[in-house]
Amino acid sequence: MIIDRFWAMPNRYTFSIKPIAELIERYRPQGLSIDPFANSSRFADITNDLDPDCDSDYHMDAEDFLRQFADNSVSLVLYDPPYSSRQVSECYKRLGYTVNMEKTQSSYWRKQKEQISRIVRPGGVVVTCGWNSGGMGMKYGFEKEHIRLIPHGGNHYDTIIVVERKRGDYPAI
Repeated sequence: MIIDRFWAMPNRYTFSIKPIAELIERYRPQGLSIDPFANSSRFADITNDLDPDCDSDYHMDAEDFLRQFADNSVSLVLYDPPYSSRQVSECYKRLGYTVNMEKTQSSYWRKQKEQISRIVRPGGVVVTCGWNSGGMGMKYGFEKEHIRLIPHGGNHYDTIIVVERKRGDYPAI
């Protein structure tokens, strides 16, 4: 496994941060790529963002977006969800959605990871962004290949990028 660090200024458009964009390109496999939290990023073939003002192909809840894909049909998932329950709550409220316990507990991310595990083909890659290095994890059939720490300095949280590959011996959930 590779662990490295690059300093960069924070940016709400995660994939526009140069060391993150370079990492995605390095691990981009052939085949379908998707982004369930694209904002206005166009790195993936098919993009989604709950916010209808974002330039994305779909404007759905991420779990519903992921459910559209067949088992083992996706080669790359760019997974940059809200990093905390507070961020989830703020996003949903800003867009006029009701925020309930289901959206602010760990099941919010677990359900998405279950869908990602189901749709990513063996050998496929998930690039997860967050404030921790948990990524998808072995529970869902993934092995870490690369962790990139992006310190932003000052009072900003670091962004941690985890690149994982789905093991070939792991069945779809």
